[in-house]
Amino acid sequence: MDFNLSEQHLAIRALAREFAQREIVPIAQELDEREEFPYQVIRGMADLGLMGLLFPEEYGGSGAGTLAHAIVEEELARVSCAIALTLVVNASLAGNCLYLFANEERKQQWLVPTAQGKILGAFGLTEPGAGSDAGATATTATLDSDEWVINGTKAFITNAGTDISGYVVVTAITGKRADGRKEISIILVPNGTKGYTWSSCYRKLGWHGLDTRELSFADCRVPKENLVGERGAGLKQAVATAGEARIAFAATSVGVAQSCFDLSLSYAQERVQFGEPIFHFQAIQFKLVDMAVNIELARLMTYKAAVLKDEGKSFVKEASMAKLFASEIAVRAAEDGVQIHGGYGCVEDFPVARLYRDAKILTIGEGTSEIQRLRIARYL
Repeated sequence: MDFNLSEQHLAIRALAREFAQREIVPIAQELDEREEFPYQVIRGMADLGLMGLLFPEEYGGSGAGTLAHAIVEEELARVSCAIALTLVVNASLAGNCLYLFANEERKQQWLVPTAQGKILGAFGLTEPGAGSDAGATATTATLDSDEWVINGTKAFITNAGTDISGYVVVTAITGKRADGRKEISIILVPNGTKGYTWSSCYRKLGWHGLDTRELSFADCRVPKENLVGERGAGLKQAVATAGEARIAFAATSVGVAQSCFDLSLSYAQERVQFGEPIFHFQAIQFKLVDMAVNIELARLMTYKAAVLKDEGKSFVKEASMAKLFASEIAVRAAEDGVQIHGGYGCVEDFPVARLYRDAKILTIGEGTSEIQRLRIARYL
């Protein structure tokens, strides 16, 4: 068992860290305040090849793998959770769904530019009445001659409404199974398709700058060839796609938690009360120690899940464990970070306030903590 990163992984981490410090740190606070989508940053990530680490060269990527992708997510999240999650959705959800299930023609048409960062993909699973209960999907897709006619609404969908958004893959009811239950499939809908519209961005607690909207489909017609994978296998495909995304979410959570620790340690060493730095007080030391220990544990769990996937082994349980633990640790680290900063932790000029807002949503997005516990219980 070797816990050392390879030279390739160390080089990828150095590349991502240098990019994040140079291109994101100077504008991270402004992006959060203005809730602006970071087009320039996304272009820079694409130029460096960071958008396609998960995919082989024939599909526009580099084939660096899941661990490399997780390392990049962590580095991005240390400076901007919103930018990290833009990559999560584009690669781990939309792109990964196409990579796992789309036919060769759809991969060449849509996955290649996704991996190259020329377009962004969105993943349309959640609905106003179907969040954790994906089987409650109400969106329908009826086959009319050579076209799917889609009607319904999707909620909390990321990457769908930017100027570089290319498509969304949506789950929809395409009929009834033999046992009378819903037949749910996944269909690709290109941006610009008549009948496909989206609302303005949600005003979210955190993740400012992340493009998240409600999508509407009203007699939206797409070719029947836009069916992604096997008809009726939509829920299984969504679950398989989510496994990779949970590793990326865990890595994002580790990055947020690490940033909380770094900022808090620096502040504790500089902030003087009662004639000495507050780091000298055990009450502060214990908070920082707990943060450091839990972050290390979360990182190891995340890397383990990523390595298992890269080795072609079962990783679903480990991915859910990593996502559950890392996201909850991010919240705890953010809470302790604000506490260590005292009154300044409640001032938006201090990054820890932004991290506090960003961290909480990590326990909800891509499968709530409760859903992760249910999934893990099935393996016990």
